[in-house]
Amino acid sequence: MTPIFLINPDTFLNFEDLSCNVSGGRMLAFIGKAQNLDLKPFLGLPLYSSLVKQFAADEQGIARLKPDAPEAYQALWQGGEYTDAHGHAITYGGLLPALVYFAFARFAEGDAVRFTASGPVVKRSDHSEALPYKDVLRITTEYRSIANAYCNEAEKFLQDNRALFPTWQVNQANRTARQPGARISGIDRTQFNTTPYALGCGIINPFI
Repeated sequence: MTPIFLINPDTFLNFEDLSCNVSGGRMLAFIGKAQNLDLKPFLGLPLYSSLVKQFAADEQGIARLKPDAPEAYQALWQGGEYTDAHGHAITYGGLLPALVYFAFARFAEGDAVRFTASGPVVKRSDHSEALPYKDVLRITTEYRSIANAYCNEAEKFLQDNRALFPTWQVNQANRTARQPGARISGIDRTQFNTTPYALGCGIINPFI
């Protein structure tokens, strides 16, 4: 069975710089890990499975959200704006950027080391110097922290729209599944306002 990838290397261009020299196939491996080891534990298997069913994949496993997916799942994935239980208008980033930064974190850490026949090695070239591993960990922590901030927004969105997601359950397992890192409690949206994809392509959630 071909794995389904909810995002692809092109998705990253809306959020961070990704060198054209990075292998798309290698990047997909980290996307798969982020889906299974970060996104799935956060959502829980029932809701994660329901979300994946809203995607259609091509022969390579690259998936796109179905145009006729329920509006609730479009909002969960792409973000937008909704009204919470207190009547406040909430701008919500969606799960898409969370998955992007989880995958980026795994890529930053995993791509720093390559395994060869003689054991693990640090990448070097004639034109660049390998980043010290402590700096790689700092970058990894930063990306993971951004992903966790988007997950915090997603958790609030799911709680505020609990009736639309009956399989969602808030429990400690979901929260601790987010690996520790520097704590970012929210997203500075000033840098994302000019990036339509980061705000769900400007889609306004119908739950207003």
